[in-house]
Amino acid sequence: MNTENATSSSEFFAERERLWRATYGLRMVAPHLSAHNGMTLRQRKAVICAAAVVILGLALAPRVTGIICISAATAVYTAVIAVRLLLIVNSIGHDPAPVEATAFLIPDDALPFASVLVPAYKEPEILRELLGALSELDYPADRLELLLVLEGDDDETIATAREILADDTQGLSRCLRIIEVPPAEPRTKPKALNYAVQLAQGDLITIYDAEDRPHPLQLRAAAYALATGGPDLACVQAQLNYFNPEQNLLTKWFTLEYTMWFTQFLPGLVKLGAPIPLGGTSNHFRREAIMAVGGWDPFNVTEDADLGLRFHRMGYHIGVIESVTLEEANSDAINWIKQRSRWYKGYLQTWLVNLRHPIRTTRALGLRGFVLMNLFVGGTPLLALLNPIFWFLCLLWFTLQPQFVRDLFPAGVLYPAMACWVVGNFLYVYAFVLTAAKRDDVRLTKAAFAIPGYYVLMSFAAYKAFVQLIFAPTYWEKTQHGLDSATKAVIDLRDQVVTTP
Repeated sequence: MNTENATSSSEFFAERERLWRATYGLRMVAPHLSAHNGMTLRQRKAVICAAAVVILGLALAPRVTGIICISAATAVYTAVIAVRLLLIVNSIGHDPAPVEATAFLIPDDALPFASVLVPAYKEPEILRELLGALSELDYPADRLELLLVLEGDDDETIATAREILADDTQGLSRCLRIIEVPPAEPRTKPKALNYAVQLAQGDLITIYDAEDRPHPLQLRAAAYALATGGPDLACVQAQLNYFNPEQNLLTKWFTLEYTMWFTQFLPGLVKLGAPIPLGGTSNHFRREAIMAVGGWDPFNVTEDADLGLRFHRMGYHIGVIESVTLEEANSDAINWIKQRSRWYKGYLQTWLVNLRHPIRTTRALGLRGFVLMNLFVGGTPLLALLNPIFWFLCLLWFTLQPQFVRDLFPAGVLYPAMACWVVGNFLYVYAFVLTAAKRDDVRLTKAAFAIPGYYVLMSFAAYKAFVQLIFAPTYWEKTQHGLDSATKAVIDLRDQVVTTP
């Protein structure tokens, strides 16, 4: 065999080994923490037994069984709402240093080598904007590599990326590499990240999505936070928000939700020392922490939330930094449901994985962490699944007033349920209005008052997620980006018309 053939063969086997590790590494090291096998046999038996008990109860004692179910659902609602209010209260006073205050506290020659991983799939139309945003990052070029992680059979995106690099007007070619992930199932972002991180050279590993526009100083601020946060600080999460909140009502709702999530819920969880379900982008990791916990789970479609909980299980903690990455808010309802159903499916996967061994999980997370994991990670999609049932019962009562609805709500159940419904909805709307007020945007405030309409979309997404969890648990539903371009074109055209004599 000549030298060229030997090198080619060596590269082929190295590629296959990386792919195997990317796909099965976590499953081999910690199978009880991988979503690969879905629900365990014990969990299936528990679900079947619970369903059989409810069905039998409805057949033999429908009124009593119905009351018990309504009471349990009311208790879940109350607990989830209470936890979210607790997080909002705990976030008050959370005032981290702005990114500009910490970005230059580490000299350039002492900064860690940073690897920025940007997975993209079938998104050639947004590559130029992506690379333009990455070119704005203020970080020493000799300590930075940008890895564009593409599927090996995504010919159009690969060709576009190569074309942009060939016509490199932004000086990216000196630090940007294209990583082609060999085509293989599952086709998920975490598998691509697992593959690329094996080729990354950095001690600081950063994840951005293809539509992201990070603050130019974010990498520096993250490096400082990790350097001063102690060895058990595995990751810092930057805030996410949107550059197109005014596009339509849906983008306004989405902006309000993200603002609350990243400025109130996550800081509240950090203050409580609770497990943190990470956002899917603008995560800045210590490389050794990523490797210590087995990387991302390629069979979990919200690899970020799963990884956040796994860090907590293994003794690490997560911080947040005052730096914003702007993304594109999904402006199309159908596309939004696709994206949200994947998130809900992944939350359900993560919840079920952590409930495989409840006692072991409680020991790993602590009792408070275990309770918060159930109410925050499990409660988020669960409430979206329960909402239509109660909306239907409410509609029936106000239109037909059937006797069976009256029977389901004796006084001892009716008054707590009514209190939960009225007070809970008022507080939720009020919290969104306060969030809009913080942004000082009247149009967002108006959208906040209409936020119950957002709940309807959430429920559609939750039921879609539940069906996919059963029939297609690892299917990664692609979110289309670049939908804000039509609005930009309209605005540009309007501006031209206005300025035309």
